[in-house]
Amino acid sequence: MIVSALLTSVGINTALCVLFFTLYSILRKQPSNYEVYAPRLLAEGTSKRRSRFNLERLIPSAGWVAKAWRLSEEELLSLSGLDGVVFMRMITFSLKIFTFAGMIGILVILPVNCWGNQLKDIDIVDFVNNSLDVFTISNVNSGSQWLWVHFSAVYIVSGFICMLLFLEYKYISSRRISYFYSSEPQPHHFTILVHSIPSTSSSSISYSVEKFFSELYPSTYLSHVVVRRTNKIHSLLIEAKKLYRRVTQLRSAPAQQKRTNLGFSRLFGGKTNVIEEYQKKLEDIEESVRLKQSEASLEGEEARAAFVFFRSRLGAATAFHLKQSVNPTHWITELAPEPRDVYWPFFSESFMRRWISKLVVIVVCALFTISFLLPVVFVQGLTNLNQLEILFPFLTSILTIKIFNEIVTGYLPSLILQLFLKVVPPAMEFLSSIQGYISHSDIEMSASRKVLWFTIWNVFFATVFSGSILSMLNALLDPKNIPGKLAVAVPAQASFFITYVVTQGWTSVSSELFRVIPFIFSWITRPFTSPDDDEFEVPSIPYHKDIPRVLFFGLLGITYFFLAPLILPFLLAYFCLAYIIYRNQFINVYAPKYDTAGKFWPIIHNSMIFSLVLMQVIAVGIFALKRLSIASTLTMPLPVLTLLFNEYCRKRFLPIFVAYSAESLIKKDRQDQNDATMTQFYENLVNAYKDPALLPLQYSSNNDNLRTPLISQP
Repeated sequence: MIVSALLTSVGINTALCVLFFTLYSILRKQPSNYEVYAPRLLAEGTSKRRSRFNLERLIPSAGWVAKAWRLSEEELLSLSGLDGVVFMRMITFSLKIFTFAGMIGILVILPVNCWGNQLKDIDIVDFVNNSLDVFTISNVNSGSQWLWVHFSAVYIVSGFICMLLFLEYKYISSRRISYFYSSEPQPHHFTILVHSIPSTSSSSISYSVEKFFSELYPSTYLSHVVVRRTNKIHSLLIEAKKLYRRVTQLRSAPAQQKRTNLGFSRLFGGKTNVIEEYQKKLEDIEESVRLKQSEASLEGEEARAAFVFFRSRLGAATAFHLKQSVNPTHWITELAPEPRDVYWPFFSESFMRRWISKLVVIVVCALFTISFLLPVVFVQGLTNLNQLEILFPFLTSILTIKIFNEIVTGYLPSLILQLFLKVVPPAMEFLSSIQGYISHSDIEMSASRKVLWFTIWNVFFATVFSGSILSMLNALLDPKNIPGKLAVAVPAQASFFITYVVTQGWTSVSSELFRVIPFIFSWITRPFTSPDDDEFEVPSIPYHKDIPRVLFFGLLGITYFFLAPLILPFLLAYFCLAYIIYRNQFINVYAPKYDTAGKFWPIIHNSMIFSLVLMQVIAVGIFALKRLSIASTLTMPLPVLTLLFNEYCRKRFLPIFVAYSAESLIKKDRQDQNDATMTQFYENLVNAYKDPALLPLQYSSNNDNLRTPLISQP
């Protein structure tokens, strides 16, 4: 009866379609000729698409599930780095939480909610056609002693989550230190980035850096590389790469070359060899690149930033932690990212420019968040049948049909919201890229935080308060009434969020296995790609998109586990799917673009703490609303205890994720003292942070050797 009522509430057709889509995803192998096998590709040193057609891929098979299940953490570490391990630990952490909370919620809290009769207008006989409110805490009688069950559950689950958070933070911290000890000498451990370098007319930036650090750190300073302005060169290289691929494709496809030549002849009124035209453009671009590179090598094109290299890890860490100048806005230092992680197109040169860029991004993010309330208001209007009939009287006859009513009020709102949310991760990634970060990992971590809080504000709070910004502002301006307002609004949206988990959660994790969007993109770009030169870059997992999504579902589960425990089975199904599917993706699809050694975990920890505090604040309001003032009073210390626990974790573990300790650095430096390869490492260290845009170009005019790369390796 419960399942039947739930399917009716969220739409039978919707649930069945999503279930079929999910099951087909599990039984099917990796799709399409866009399929990528990361371990094999990395071993070969290249990445190529498989054959155009392979019947085996179209035959349903669940063999990949067993391979994903057997993947050990050490194997995952070797495939995707510690960041991949942290991502999977986030999913297993959520599975532990909601398995424990699910046993309490389904076996204990749900029967208590159903036995209540606060909602007297609910007809139990016609249970299937009624609202899900009967399964929520709203159906428990005010002042009922059964509310102590919910009170006990809040304390038990809060304690269980805090215990797991502590154990996970401790475990990942130890893995981060072990990962550091077991790693080979890495360039970024010996390097810092210095920006806001004071410039003088009498000396160059390079001379100032060498003089400054050789005087302050004479025993540990090794060398430096000044960052130069190469934005225009990067754009020219992208254009040259496109032309090179186009020439290669035309050379390998004579039929297409003939059609293209014919089109050019008709356009220009004569015979035209399109390959010669493209080669001429390519030569012109290459000459422009060489000219820009020569200009960038001049002193006037130096940016006020430099990578500074040291002979030891401790020397680099010391320079990072100390203020270098009496003027704190000059000689600002930060730890250098991995060479492959450097984001070359953007380098903020001065303290003021970085500060202004951050302010601008904050304002733009706020405006973007506020403007997004418009589609949320529209979505909330769709969930209310009475409002729809008032706004659109001509739809009254259609909405009386049961199937249309279920689709419009159950499935359509979540679908529309999901489509609008698709633009949020790339928008936040772009805003983070202009904020002054100098690494892809910092950009993704910043974008992850932006996407997470954007989703919490616009999907959770805006939905709870019916999309009204005035309601949200009134709640924030009157802190005393926040628990009461949340206690009224949050349980009322239980059915919407259950539908949201089914439509957004199940379909998103299933589409991750299908990789529909990359598949469509590959077919669109196929006419412009040579069959013989079908190489492409192995994709990396978009942490800024996937981590906020998983954390938001965690917030829904923690918030609703005692309000509407019926959401927990759907969340468990989501996390089980995510566990298997993402392990498969790490094996067969994704290759790491960088490795922060687990720096994403503090974001995950803080999100869980916020979810806990939010749940506890709602519990205070619920118990007060249900006229159980003693329970409300006894719940008030819980948010304080949770925040104190978070402060302890921040003091105990967070410094490990900011920088390595002197003990770890000295121990690692002593291990390298007798290493004969360190001399060669120091020689290569200077070349590790050279801007790719300044590497020498090589263009072959030989028509039979068009595969010679434009950029030669040093």
